[in-house]
Amino acid sequence: MAGGDEDNIPAASGSPDASLTQDDSFTATSHAGLTYPWGDAAPGTGETIRIANGISWARIPMPGSLGHINSWLLDDHDGLAVVDTGICLTMCSDAWKALYAGALKDRRITRVIGTHLHPDHIGLAGWIAKKQDVKLWMTRGEMLTARAIVADSSDTAPDEVLSQSRAAGWDEAEIEAQRGRGWNMFQRMIFTLPRSYVRIADGETLDMGSHRWRVVTGSGHSPEHACLLNEQEGVLVSGDQVLPRISSNVSVNITEPDADPLGEWLASIDKLLSTVPADVVTCPAHGEPFRGLHVRLMALRDEHRMRLYNLAEAAARAPMRAVDSFPLLFNRPIGEHNRGLATGEALAHLKRLEVEGRVKRETRDGVWWYHGVA
Repeated sequence: MAGGDEDNIPAASGSPDASLTQDDSFTATSHAGLTYPWGDAAPGTGETIRIANGISWARIPMPGSLGHINSWLLDDHDGLAVVDTGICLTMCSDAWKALYAGALKDRRITRVIGTHLHPDHIGLAGWIAKKQDVKLWMTRGEMLTARAIVADSSDTAPDEVLSQSRAAGWDEAEIEAQRGRGWNMFQRMIFTLPRSYVRIADGETLDMGSHRWRVVTGSGHSPEHACLLNEQEGVLVSGDQVLPRISSNVSVNITEPDADPLGEWLASIDKLLSTVPADVVTCPAHGEPFRGLHVRLMALRDEHRMRLYNLAEAAARAPMRAVDSFPLLFNRPIGEHNRGLATGEALAHLKRLEVEGRVKRETRDGVWWYHGVA
C-alpha cells in the first residue's frame, strides 16, 4: 500500500511468485535428489530456527496458495539484518510484532535487505525500516523498477496492456473484462518505500562482522535479483531465484514487452551452477531449506528446455498464437483468474524461441502468429 502509514496496513492480497508451468507431474521429478535437513519443520509464530552460524529462519504467513514467505535473519555486528519481509498486510505485520516480542526481543535490527521487488519480499521493507530507523539494501535494478511500478497511477488497464493481450490472442470479451478490472495491485501491497536506499551489486561482499555474504545476482523472474552466499558456512539465501518445490514465474510484462526473460533465467541458472558450490544449504523464499542445489537447477533448466522443444515442434506444424500454446505449457485450466499470468509465461517461451531463431513472429490484424523456422 504505497503511501500507507504504520497504523494502516490492509488485511488481504496475493503473490506473483509461482509459475503456472508448475504442476504435479513436474513436482514429482523436479525435486528428486534433494534433501531437507529440517524435514518439513518450520518456525512458528514469534519463533526462529537456527540454520547455521550467522543465519536464522523466520516464517511470515501470507494468503493464497503459497501460504508463507521465509524471512532470513543474518547475524550482523551487534544485531540482525532482515532479508525479505512479507506483503503489506495485517497478518504479516502481526507476525513481525510477534517476532519482536518473541525470538527477536532485545535484538537490534541493523538493516533490511530485499532480494527483489515483488510485494511479498519488500511489502513491509519500508515499514520495518521506518520502525527500526534503518536503511533498505537492494540492487539498483530492483529498486528503480519497484519505484517505476509504484508510480504508475493508472486505475484501469492501460492501452499498452490491452494491445498486448490482443496480440497474444485474447478475444474482445476477455479484453473488455480486463479493461474493467482494477490495475496495479502492486501499489496496494507495498508500504511506502524509503526515498533513499543502499545499493548492492553482483560480486559485492557484505561485511556482517564475523560473517561475509557475497551478492550473486540472477534475472528472469525479476530484473536484478540478489542471492546471498556465505561461502565459509556453506549457505545460500536464494530468494525466488531457486525454489525447491515450485518453479518461479518467468513472464514478459508490459514494463519491458520486448525482453527475453526466459533467456535471462536460463543464463542465470548456468551462472549459479558455475559460481555456487553444489553442497550448500539453500535457503529459499518459499518452502524449506534444502541440499542439492545443482540437482534442482538442472531440473529447472531441463524442464524449460523440454517445453521450448514442444512449442517449437507445434509451431512447425501450424502457426500459433500465445493463447494456443497454453495446453502445451500448462497442465491446468486457464480462465479469467490466471489468463494474464499464463499469457506472460507463454510470451516468454515464444520470445526465447524467436531469439534462438526457431520461430518467426508475424503480426496480422494486431495479433501475433508464430511460425516454425525450417
